[in-house]
Amino acid sequence: MKIIRNIPAASKVLVDVVRYNKYKSLIDNAKASGDKEEERRLILEATSTFGPKIMEQFGCDLHVYGEGNIPENGPVVIMLNHQSYADIPVMFAVFRKFQFGFIAKQYLAKAPILGQWMPRIRSVFIGGDDPRDSLKAINKGIEYINEGFSLAICPEGTRSKGPTVGPFMKGAFKLATKPGVPIIPVALNGTYHMFEETGVVSPARVDVKIYPAIPTAGISRKEEKELIDQIETTIRTGVEELHALQSESV
Repeated sequence: MKIIRNIPAASKVLVDVVRYNKYKSLIDNAKASGDKEEERRLILEATSTFGPKIMEQFGCDLHVYGEGNIPENGPVVIMLNHQSYADIPVMFAVFRKFQFGFIAKQYLAKAPILGQWMPRIRSVFIGGDDPRDSLKAINKGIEYINEGFSLAICPEGTRSKGPTVGPFMKGAFKLATKPGVPIIPVALNGTYHMFEETGVVSPARVDVKIYPAIPTAGISRKEEKELIDQIETTIRTGVEELHALQSESV
């Protein structure tokens, strides 16, 4: 029954994917020619058009705080909590100044639509729970960052499917600290209402809070550990505040 109820939403996504298929060959051509600047431009154009459109079609009431903290250019690492599959289009709807891909679980590679687009926008898949696979994915992400591409990562590693933030994987922070790029902490709340709560795509209010970028270049190991704790606390506190804000608005 839920599959049938999700058909209208899936149809809308398919229509949009067909509309944005024009970017496939353009991005692939830019990548093949080694024109990374053009590749980033095309990826940004595709994701910053696709994200807002999906949010509009699904009835997302998006509230963004701290939008002025988004830098004009990358590369950066965006760190956010993970509530839902909907986190991906929400982030594309919010961050529209520079290109970014995701560090994502391997199962998304088999997902319709996303599985095709994620590698094209310079995302990296992590397979299973093997620490060696995670290290390979982080190193691949670092390679992309050194080439000027930005990435988003959810240090929880899995969807919380609610307002409670799970434990952070410390290794995720190497994605930023090794290449020495800034980290932008992001707290979001409400995306789980869009699908995970009922298993049916539903309209929902989503709140996103963007914090100032934190530099990582040249920090010591002690400073890195303190930074990890600081960012985790910032995101956890932010989600709690956004959840309380949504509760008050009901």
